[in-house]
Amino acid sequence: MKRIAFLLATLVLNGCASIVSSVTDTLADDLSRAILNNDDLATVKEGVPAFLIVLDALLASSPDNPNLLTAAARLNASYATGFVVDQARQTRLTNKSMELSQRAACRLIAWTCNARTMPFEELEARLLSSKPTDVPAMYAYASSWAGWIQAHSDDWAAIAELARVKALMEKVVELDAGYDDGAAVMYLGVFETLLPPAMGGRPEVGRRHFERAIEISGGRYLMAKVLYAEKYARLVFDRELHDTLLTEVSVADPYDEALTLINLVAQDQAAALLESADEYF
Repeated sequence: MKRIAFLLATLVLNGCASIVSSVTDTLADDLSRAILNNDDLATVKEGVPAFLIVLDALLASSPDNPNLLTAAARLNASYATGFVVDQARQTRLTNKSMELSQRAACRLIAWTCNARTMPFEELEARLLSSKPTDVPAMYAYASSWAGWIQAHSDDWAAIAELARVKALMEKVVELDAGYDDGAAVMYLGVFETLLPPAMGGRPEVGRRHFERAIEISGGRYLMAKVLYAEKYARLVFDRELHDTLLTEVSVADPYDEALTLINLVAQDQAAALLESADEYF
């Protein structure tokens, strides 16, 4: 009888845990969607820190929840790159995003636990077994990792990890180029235009990635055009392409499901780039 009671209690507790986990996932997803669809940049800038604290509290209760870890990682990274100017604070947030995304990926794709330290040849071999279901965790990890490298761009050891991030992003594109409105393809464009050709950059390859990313979203993901202008057109000193892309962004309708906020940020950045164009070119 005691054994039956114990089993029943275990089933009830497991059921409660599943319900709590489900509610936590739903809350994180709903709040993230509300932020992404918000059209008031000032409100988001002031309000997101409170949500980050809420996510920390939820993670304290569910530290191994991969969906929650991924949501927290992406929001920390997005807030750091989109709204934080102070370098020290940006570094702290990208460090946190990197740690959270690595934990999430490690829970879902076991070999990624050692992705930063395993020999590069082993990383490439592991990627061969990746599946479409791995894409969300792999993309979140790679994008957070890229943000971390950007925040540590004065550290050659950090920059040396870029090849690993690029390998992950290439696999994401191979498995699902349309994921997140082609953002992984856009990242590949950025990676290829970080350096001029004389230093190993491949701007024309980057250009093709940017054009493909724009095509995938049907032009709805405005940040792809901003980065195309900033990273490629400025690199090759193509003023006409630069201004055309940024003008298209400036006059575009930014409202789109899960893209509104990033599109408004893109329009702000486009305005700043157009304003500095005479000085740059």
